[in-house]
Amino acid sequence: MPSCFYCAGTLNFRNIIKLAKAPHPFSPSILVVSVHYFDSSTPPYSSTLMEDALVSIVLERLASVLEQQVTLLVGVKSEVDNLKSTLQSIRAVLADAEKRRFSEELVKVWLERLKDISYQMDDVVDGWNAALLKLQIGAENPCIPKPKISSCLPSHCVCFRQVLLRCDIGIKIKHIRKQLDAIANDRNQFNFVSSSTIQQPHRRITSSVIDVSQFCGRDADINIIIGKLLGGSCQESSSLCIISIVGMGGIGKTTLAQFVYNREEVKAYFHEKMWVCVSDPFDPVRISRDILEALKKESSGLHNLEAVQQEIRTLIANKKFLLVLDDVWTEYYELWEQVESSLKGGAPGSRILVTTRNENVSTMMGTAYKHPLGELSKELCWSLFSNIAFKGRSREKVEELENIGRKIADKCRGLPLAAKVLGSLMRLKDKKEDWESIFNNEIWQLDVIEKHLCTPLLLSYYDLSPAVKRCFSYCAVFPKDQILSKDRLIKLWMANGYLDSRESTEMEKTGGDYFEDLVSRSLFQDCDNDDEGDIISCKMHDIVHDLAQYLTKNECFILEIDDEKEVRMASSFQKARHATCLISTESVGFASTIHNLKYLHTLLATGVVNPDLFKHLVCLRALDLSGNVLFGELPRNLGKLIHLRYLNLSHNDSLKELPETICDLYNLQTLNVCFCWELIKLPQGMRKLINLRHLEFEYISLMLPKGIRRLTSLQTLTGFPIIGDHFRRDVCKIGELKNLNSLTGGLVISGIANVKDAEEAGEAELKNKKHLHQLELEDFGRLASAASKGVAEALQPHQNLKSLKISYYDAATEFPSWIAASSLAQLKKLEIVCCAQVTCLPPLGELPLLESLRIEGMKRLKYVGGEFLGSSTTAFPKLKHLRFYDMEEWEKWEVKEDDEEEGRSVMPCLHSLTTVGCPKLESLPERLLQITPLQVLDIRVSPTLQDRYHKETGKDRSKISHIRNVLFYPQMMTSL
Repeated sequence: MPSCFYCAGTLNFRNIIKLAKAPHPFSPSILVVSVHYFDSSTPPYSSTLMEDALVSIVLERLASVLEQQVTLLVGVKSEVDNLKSTLQSIRAVLADAEKRRFSEELVKVWLERLKDISYQMDDVVDGWNAALLKLQIGAENPCIPKPKISSCLPSHCVCFRQVLLRCDIGIKIKHIRKQLDAIANDRNQFNFVSSSTIQQPHRRITSSVIDVSQFCGRDADINIIIGKLLGGSCQESSSLCIISIVGMGGIGKTTLAQFVYNREEVKAYFHEKMWVCVSDPFDPVRISRDILEALKKESSGLHNLEAVQQEIRTLIANKKFLLVLDDVWTEYYELWEQVESSLKGGAPGSRILVTTRNENVSTMMGTAYKHPLGELSKELCWSLFSNIAFKGRSREKVEELENIGRKIADKCRGLPLAAKVLGSLMRLKDKKEDWESIFNNEIWQLDVIEKHLCTPLLLSYYDLSPAVKRCFSYCAVFPKDQILSKDRLIKLWMANGYLDSRESTEMEKTGGDYFEDLVSRSLFQDCDNDDEGDIISCKMHDIVHDLAQYLTKNECFILEIDDEKEVRMASSFQKARHATCLISTESVGFASTIHNLKYLHTLLATGVVNPDLFKHLVCLRALDLSGNVLFGELPRNLGKLIHLRYLNLSHNDSLKELPETICDLYNLQTLNVCFCWELIKLPQGMRKLINLRHLEFEYISLMLPKGIRRLTSLQTLTGFPIIGDHFRRDVCKIGELKNLNSLTGGLVISGIANVKDAEEAGEAELKNKKHLHQLELEDFGRLASAASKGVAEALQPHQNLKSLKISYYDAATEFPSWIAASSLAQLKKLEIVCCAQVTCLPPLGELPLLESLRIEGMKRLKYVGGEFLGSSTTAFPKLKHLRFYDMEEWEKWEVKEDDEEEGRSVMPCLHSLTTVGCPKLESLPERLLQITPLQVLDIRVSPTLQDRYHKETGKDRSKISHIRNVLFYPQMMTSL
């Protein structure tokens, strides 16, 4: 069957490549240049909204051109108008064209031509906008040093450049219009049926994300696997005992392994437990490093296989361990042997649990017990489907939809993943006719699709909006089983233009909504949450990842560079748009290989990268070079990447300087230099990056240049170090924060001792930053007491603040007055660290939403009493965690009993209480111990308290006997 490309309406024109003359794709087996994608024959079905989404974005670009340049040269405006008109006429027939693309070869070729010309339009218009922006910023920043070669040009040359630029765009648009006219004329031969609009499906409004983990339906399988792990024939054997779960994709192998892995009896039986996602390719170094990191529960800096494995042997020696190797594909014993050799020193009873689709893998690894996992029964499949689809519906609605729902559930054919995804889809549909439409969809009749993909996944995909389809398909650029950071993913979507910025809603908010939509449909899973319960990361099931790869074949790639196959790769993937490159230090041919991918919009490169690449990959929108160890400094030609929106240079230990030319990246939205420990300053021209939204760094001594105040689009500014030299004109002072009122998330202001006085501090206008939720004020240092207090008063944040940390507030004897309920009504977390001269705590008990309070290093505090609780009816109404550290002079802590008689409540939600390094504290308030629902009491380096509450000899031990967990240093936790 002939080769073809399938991309069903998910990505915009930046992500779709012309393949009318493409060679036959490689087989899906691992190549020496490992190119991972889903290989298939001609797909039978496609989204009717894909080309519509593509053309819509082209129209948006052209509209932007007209809005920004109303004084176009004669003829250029008419060319742009003609382009818009032609695109609109083409858009009207796309729905019919999509229906016919797989039954009529000429229609498919016509659509591919349209995609290709759309890419050209995108690059031309985006490049033109970048050039115009450069002229604008150059005119607004005459004081910024210019290259010597252009310093002699008169100022009126700006106007001349604009004329040349418009001539250039006119020529390019005219050339594109001729090609588009030919495409438009060719459509007449197909007699397409026009439609003015694309009908969007009716969606039921819902906000809850279904937790499907409880609907496993595998109790018998769980018990069998646990029995094999905790007993079985190889119990006393000194060799490795391997147990395999074997089944088709989407059958629930990983879910079953997760249930077993997290059972209490399994946790109690093994000394060490490790979970490693293996996937394809099988890389012994990476897998061994992942095992080591799972053992140490921290990152490892080791990269040498022997060094990694020697540490593994040391850590598991004579210990009973459980290692889960999830999603193993390789059948090569030579590869498995390299990992296995380090795992033979564990104690008898150690187990390796493997999940795989391939029985040959199980045999190759020497499995002692192979557990075949079959489909769910019809009733279990219905139970899983209905628990999701009918969540929150009335009994009447369930009765109305049950019959058609059972018919739909039958189509899942016992696959748990299909039931979850299809249930998530139907949860969004309220009308019976919508359910019937899904049941009667023609896709169920297309047998060829079932050889490659899970049909319910395609149905769920087709139900996405065009914008969300683009975002979903983009995820094919990531390796299987990779944890997807929500924040990073949204920034990459934004860099590639997938998030609409025309509305008042911020692009980041739109991206968050898209992310949540994919989670709610079970297309993203295994989500991790932060302390607020917000999702911060997820994974894609490997079957879902297959779908994303299937939709972006020959467009999104994962490349493992190998010099032997460089020529073949370069000729086959030269029109790739998005790539992850896994590059080893031995890949000396990397430069010429990657340079041929000149149309790349995304490059995520892990390993050694040749700096020479920047002059070749001029279309890049997103570049991630995090973890590259060879960059001492970046080449100046980085500034030629005029389309670049996302630049991640984090974890580059040797990076010492950023070139000034980085400030020519006027479209840049995200710059990440976190953990670049040698980097001490940013370029002076940073003020030119007026589109910068996220500036991320960790090191507090990084010098910010003057002019940051111009970056009014900034939402992320992780730190603001204040440098002490007031006589340097290039030093960024605290007043630069004044106009940055779009800041969100967290901000650390350090070096506050270098602020001259309260007036200067007030210039920051923190009170106006209503989107800022986390604030750290550090190092008031050498300021005199009055000055320190005045500066702190002037740094009052907005009342929306949720987390506050004040540290090294050394000179002042009292806290700023705004640490009060009226000013911090939304505060949930408060840390007060090293406030050495303060002798009295403020009335923190009046903070209505405070959940976590940490007080540390108040060297002169001796007494805590009613002033700490405040005067509200309930003191600390939401407080869950209270911690005191290094309070050397603290002697008494009182909560008056008469408060109880007056009906006053104190800390009704307190869960944990910690005192560490409080040597003089005599006792804890009896009322807190007796009345609050305290579950954890942690007393360390506080000898008086330890004596008072000692388990055997303490006179007040009975007062804490009801507390479930008590911690005494150096003892470990004791369950009572």
